[in-house]
Amino acid sequence: MGKPKKDIIRLEKESVIAIPRKRLVSELGMTMKSKERREAFDLLCDRIEYTVRAWHHLRFDMMMVMEKSNFRIADNEEIELANSGQYLLRLPIVVDESKLDNKLLKKYFEDHPTENIPEFSDKYVIFRRGIGLDKKTDWFFMEKVDMIIARFWKYLLQMTKLDIFFFKPPHQKRDSESDTDEDDFFVERIRLENMELSFQNLFLKNTIQEPTFERIIVLYRQATTGDSPEWGIHIKHFKNIPMADLEIVLPEKKMPGLTPMDWLSFIGSAVVGLVAVFTSIETSKVDLWVVFAILSTLIGYCAKTYFSFQQNLAEYQNLITQSMYEQQLDSGRGTLLHLCDDVIQQEVKEVIIAFFVLTKIGKSTLPDLDDQCEKLIKEMFNEEINFDVDDAIQKLEKLGIVTKDSEGLYSSVGIKGANEIIGPTTEEAVVKLEAKEFVTTPAEREQMFADIGKWKPPEQEAAK
Repeated sequence: MGKPKKDIIRLEKESVIAIPRKRLVSELGMTMKSKERREAFDLLCDRIEYTVRAWHHLRFDMMMVMEKSNFRIADNEEIELANSGQYLLRLPIVVDESKLDNKLLKKYFEDHPTENIPEFSDKYVIFRRGIGLDKKTDWFFMEKVDMIIARFWKYLLQMTKLDIFFFKPPHQKRDSESDTDEDDFFVERIRLENMELSFQNLFLKNTIQEPTFERIIVLYRQATTGDSPEWGIHIKHFKNIPMADLEIVLPEKKMPGLTPMDWLSFIGSAVVGLVAVFTSIETSKVDLWVVFAILSTLIGYCAKTYFSFQQNLAEYQNLITQSMYEQQLDSGRGTLLHLCDDVIQQEVKEVIIAFFVLTKIGKSTLPDLDDQCEKLIKEMFNEEINFDVDDAIQKLEKLGIVTKDSEGLYSSVGIKGANEIIGPTTEEAVVKLEAKEFVTTPAEREQMFADIGKWKPPEQEAAK
């Protein structure tokens, strides 16, 4: 039947920096030999975060939270790519669209046209961010039996030219040279359906893998029922969802049943078995052992299909439970607050990385700074991202801690100079008050608040 081909998919690099801020600052600081310089760098990173957080607190009402936190709507191509394979979820999941409102989101997209959105976007929207990888090692006994039966069934259909009625054309992957972008990367889907039939593969443990969406947000509104209209918008936030199992986060799911292939197997087996039994009975010499063997095979196959479905159903319920209690991060207002903090953390990390690189390389053009930042993240943290250098340099200029010369080259003012420009923040004063580190007399307390009152953001100082 031929050796199965590898399932390679092409994905775009993300702009999101998944490295925790504390780890980022700690490991960047460890590259500095002087303890004094490391302490100054830690202080600068804190001041950058405090200042960026203050900016956003002043304008959260005007901020596009999803876009700023690097979430984007999963488009048609990404949904088709997710639906083109199976991972742990092996049952067809259908959304009960009658329970979902189709007016609010439809009106929104009419007012804000968006290209290449899925058909279901008038009922619910899936936002996604970040790409990861999930692996699972197990025996997969029932799945291997299903795979063998499916391959044999497909082979018979191909021999009889009936496969065109049962199988859809394969999904066209984004791997053509004409569509390839230099910022793309490739991930292999390792699935049982594609593995080579061998003793080792069938009777030993196997490892399968699937790319994941590191963060998923599902937004929808339930349909209005009776006299009590449903005005609330539901927002659910998930982490590390395998692409092929994306259905587990969908709203208002129907309880899955037997697949069309299962019903076809039931009916086909029953017809073949009954024909064989009646043929045996009509002969002059009835061989009861043959009849018994045929009926036993038929009953055994039907029992296998039923128990396989029950196992898949149990696995489905386990995945749903896991997604609700382990992979769901938050919902409702909690998700919005989480996103607001995500916005701040992303911008803070972008500013810290860009400033750090400028202190190391001196003067730099914008494209070279972009490359150096991506190279640093790859070498130090083994993460490949599409660094948003434009946003980072904009924040650095707003802070007043980088300069641009007449040739378009950027350079930093140095760690000490940056600390002096930004100056002490209110948060620092509060921390020191709580720790009782320097406020010992009323005079010192009065002077501290006087200094805080004189401090202004860099852009206001520049405006003078």
